[in-house]
Amino acid sequence: MPLFDLPLEQLRSYTSDVQPPLDLDSFWDQSIAEARTFALDATFAPVHNHLTVIDTFDVTFAGFDGAPIKGWLHVPAHRDATVQLPVVVQFMGYSGGRGLVNQETKWAQAGYAQFIMDTRGQGWGGHAGDTADPHPSAGDVAFAGLMTRGVAHQDTYYFRRVYIDAFRAVEAAQSHPAVDKNKVILAGVSQGGGIAVATAGLAAGRLDGVIAALPDVPFLQDFPRAIDISPRGPYPEIAGFLARHRNRYASILEVLNYFDGVHLGRRAEVPALYSVAQMDDVCPPSTVFASFNSYGSAGGTVAKEIEVYRFNNHEGGQEHQWIRQLEFLRELPV
Repeated sequence: MPLFDLPLEQLRSYTSDVQPPLDLDSFWDQSIAEARTFALDATFAPVHNHLTVIDTFDVTFAGFDGAPIKGWLHVPAHRDATVQLPVVVQFMGYSGGRGLVNQETKWAQAGYAQFIMDTRGQGWGGHAGDTADPHPSAGDVAFAGLMTRGVAHQDTYYFRRVYIDAFRAVEAAQSHPAVDKNKVILAGVSQGGGIAVATAGLAAGRLDGVIAALPDVPFLQDFPRAIDISPRGPYPEIAGFLARHRNRYASILEVLNYFDGVHLGRRAEVPALYSVAQMDDVCPPSTVFASFNSYGSAGGTVAKEIEVYRFNNHEGGQEHQWIRQLEFLRELPV
């Protein structure tokens, strides 16, 4: 894939024209308050993972509307039980669930507690899932996939449920005795990176203990531009829907606006290390820079960095970025 988006010097200053809904904060305040009316009920059942250096727990907790959400908690085996560990709460890419019991363990290998949230209704991709999405989408029509499920209204949109699940996943991770509840790191690639951005914004002023975000080639940023220029999924699901429902563009943008990482990340208060790939035709670099340039700006100055991978597509930095993330975390003043 050739370079198809703005030149890097323009990307570094690119900002989105999208404006947040006037009731964005109250919408999420109400959504979180409703979620907290349900007991978290986080359970951690030890499971055999076929590994000698990592212990794993099968997690269940109450997400949006109290629905049970699955996950894994990995911790280093033979750890000092008197020392609580910083925890990386990891969100998965689009189509991926939590995976097999020993499929994703690298953060635990590096000495962290690693909490992987299963994404409701997903798991048909590279990582299997175990969490259903039982909630209706107001009887509306949708394009194949999840990007337009419930998009008739922000109350019923699919990603409202996912973002609330993610917020509660942080609370669930904090509840385990091996975890230092004051050292939570949010991480993910693609959709997972977008969820990490959103959760960092939702946590600000609502949830203590989050200390950093690691959005890697994040999805769900700057929806209007992404819909216009992304040639490869999942954004084209929205364009495909609008190709048949030609009169709904404005109303759908109004709904997506509540879930745009450009707005939610702006409210974040913790340091962030982003990554972007200049040949990325799934999450175009301008949409990632729109998010990065907005991140943390609502409250003043937040420490943030972005790694640019000029010759990569949506795979991004992969193992190179993970090393950079480890270095970034070790430099945090906490």
